[in-house]
Amino acid sequence: MNRLTPLERSALVTIGALTALAGAANYGHWAAVPRFAVATLALAGLAWIVSFATEQLGERFGPAITGMLQSTLGNLPELFVVVFALQKGELVVAQTAIVGSIFANAMLVLGLVIVVGARRAPDGVMRFSHRLPRDTATLLLVTVFIIVLLGLSLGSHDPASHHVKAISAVGAVSLLVVYLAWVVPYLRPDTTPAVEGVASRDIDGRGAGAPPPATERIDGPRLSLRLTLTLLLVAGVASVFVSDWFVNALSPAIVQLHISQAFAGLVIVAIAGNAVENTAGLVLAWKGRSDLAISVVKNSVAQIAAFLFPLLVLISFLLATTLTFALAPVYVGALLVMALAMWQVTADGEAAAFEGWALVALYVILATLTLYE
Repeated sequence: MNRLTPLERSALVTIGALTALAGAANYGHWAAVPRFAVATLALAGLAWIVSFATEQLGERFGPAITGMLQSTLGNLPELFVVVFALQKGELVVAQTAIVGSIFANAMLVLGLVIVVGARRAPDGVMRFSHRLPRDTATLLLVTVFIIVLLGLSLGSHDPASHHVKAISAVGAVSLLVVYLAWVVPYLRPDTTPAVEGVASRDIDGRGAGAPPPATERIDGPRLSLRLTLTLLLVAGVASVFVSDWFVNALSPAIVQLHISQAFAGLVIVAIAGNAVENTAGLVLAWKGRSDLAISVVKNSVAQIAAFLFPLLVLISFLLATTLTFALAPVYVGALLVMALAMWQVTADGEAAAFEGWALVALYVILATLTLYE
């Protein structure tokens, strides 16, 4: 059953070599910049392996579960990076990495996916089911509400501003409850295994038993269950080590490259940690699979904002440094504008290329600002 293409075999070998090289660079005390570069490439490669194996596992159940598993497990490297950063006292890097992942997916990646999808559409307009974009906007706005509320409290120095950790803990639990209330009904109709060529339901809910479009047909898993689980286990364990090596090289590399911690977290760590969504969304958009392209990106935004962020807030209470929803005012404002812009562009289920470029422009402006933070 294990039908790997030559390109996939080469990719697995290359990523294995990069991971080993990242270990050698860390324990061999290479110069900071080469160590950081190799660890970044290895981290992005491991994210691809997790995504590839997750896709094979998810195809045994259905496309909605496939997309959800891919987004969940695809964020493992980013989870470990933030945990190690917090353990080493790198709060700015941890905050900007998690928030930067939201920015990168919701503006840069989504914008590029819309540009590519619109270019490939006959009439220059990318069309997709509007259910997931609306759901994602709701989840994101709940997260932004907590962040803006804390920002206003800290800015006005009211009594509540002295209880940021307690408010963040309650907010994190509330967000996780909201996320579970969304994700369980979203996945439940998709638990019937998909057969070749027919899915029980498409990723945005066109209805049970409805065949997907010809361009979105499911071919079934190409890997055995044993090999799939082995790839997930090996890539997950390797991600733990590479994330630690990545964080070890981050601070000295920042000093040598003369870049800010905010830029490193918001741009470099965010893009490397979300390499799967960056690539998968663009490839799907190029193939004309608009619903799946949007869902890969939107699932990632929803998961980072309403699941990964609050989960890390709770985990951080066990670490050396505590992560909260209190952010610098500039990021509070940027998150609010980003949530509104994303809702405006995607809520109606269609988008033109200029709207994608508008989202990309927002990200470029924000990334430029972080250079001077």
